[in-house]
Amino acid sequence: MFSIIQAAGWPIWPLIACSILALALIVERFASLKTARIAPPKLLDEAITVSRGGVPGTDVVSHLEHNSLLGSVLASGFRALNTNPRISEDDLRSTLEGAGRRAAHTLERYLAALATIASAAPLLGLLGTVIGMIEIFGSQAGSGGVASAAGGNPAQLAQGISIALYNTAFGLIVAIPSLIFWRYFRARVDGYLLTMEIASERFVRHLNTLRK
Repeated sequence: MFSIIQAAGWPIWPLIACSILALALIVERFASLKTARIAPPKLLDEAITVSRGGVPGTDVVSHLEHNSLLGSVLASGFRALNTNPRISEDDLRSTLEGAGRRAAHTLERYLAALATIASAAPLLGLLGTVIGMIEIFGSQAGSGGVASAAGGNPAQLAQGISIALYNTAFGLIVAIPSLIFWRYFRARVDGYLLTMEIASERFVRHLNTLRK
């Protein structure tokens, strides 16, 4: 592996850095985007059940807030109702929508970085290819021009071709998995956002009955 890196030349080092960063982001997103940490299936029903007789106490609300992202959204509704029992339905909806936007920002964390790596890696590979071609033509220029390729420096010619091909291949190796995982996480986040939006709408209707 080290011999390949040596053959590819310095342009491969940015790609190696991108591959390490992409791997770290993928592992982090897999750990963070678990259903139990985002939107536990029975959490909404439990929140509605414990508040049928009225808004629960601060300890219950605090526990709900730290349960998951969906829990933090639901807890914001409880807190708004505790602060102002006569809050209007529109203000209640606005409170939950604001909490939902904060949750969406948390869900989408690092996805832009992963998408950037997926887009930039092929370009970095292309840069390595161009540098390799420059070295190829530079090695022939000292031997009387491109037309005298057969009489050029074989070592420099091989080095230039290695830089060109290794960087192209490595750029694609980094970009393709990054793109696949970005699309996967994007779809997963969209699914969570839809679940939280539906849950918030149902929860607002429930809070509206408590408000009355």
